[in-house]
Amino acid sequence: EMQLVESGGGLVQAGGSLRLSCVASGFTFDDYVVSWFRQAPGEDREGVSCITNSDGRIYYEDSVKGRFTFSSDSVKRTVYLQMNSLKPEDTAVYFCAADPIPKKYGPTWYLGCRPGAYEYWGQGTQVTVSS
Repeated sequence: EMQLVESGGGLVQAGGSLRLSCVASGFTFDDYVVSWFRQAPGEDREGVSCITNSDGRIYYEDSVKGRFTFSSDSVKRTVYLQMNSLKPEDTAVYFCAADPIPKKYGPTWYLGCRPGAYEYWGQGTQVTVSS
């Protein structure tokens, strides 16, 4: 069974840090693209940090540039999102999502950071930043 499990969320004061983890199982990790999204109350789900092309380019949503860092460990089948200098507006449920993008689009592909492009989702982890 394909599974994505996020962890690392919590309550933190503004200016603090958290590291989110997403452990993948049930599929060949290197055949999938795994990225990070978030959804704040009353808002649409948005891309936070995604792998956007076959060269491994990392996209960051404008408001998190310079503060968040995406990383991946294929041996541990885990992707991470290091979040520093957190702000109250970062409060949201954070999700990781996976899709067999290389299989769908071939060895050379480009894709934005769109939630609709991803088929498989974790359950999410809550991040709350207090002011």
